[in-house]
Amino acid sequence: MRINLTNGQLKITANNPEQEEAEEIVDVQYQGEEMEIGFNVSYLLDVLNTLKCEEVKLLLTDAVSSVQVENVASAAAAYVVMPMRL
Repeated sequence: MRINLTNGQLKITANNPEQEEAEEIVDVQYQGEEMEIGFNVSYLLDVLNTLKCEEVKLLLTDAVSSVQVENVASAAAAYVVMPMRL
């Protein structure tokens, strides 16, 4: 799974072994340099399914550092996901 971040927008791109591709564009609160980061979709889904919330916050430093994932409404739990090299 590949995530492209630009000011105010997040583009998620995923593909499978059959070379089928899906793309979704979401409005987000982000201001900073454009960033492209890759994740193992299974790891990210594990975190999102555990949080079970409507909105999450991704705390990013750069495209190669770990990403902290939190529920926007409650900082009771935080999860760390390592990116993949693209």
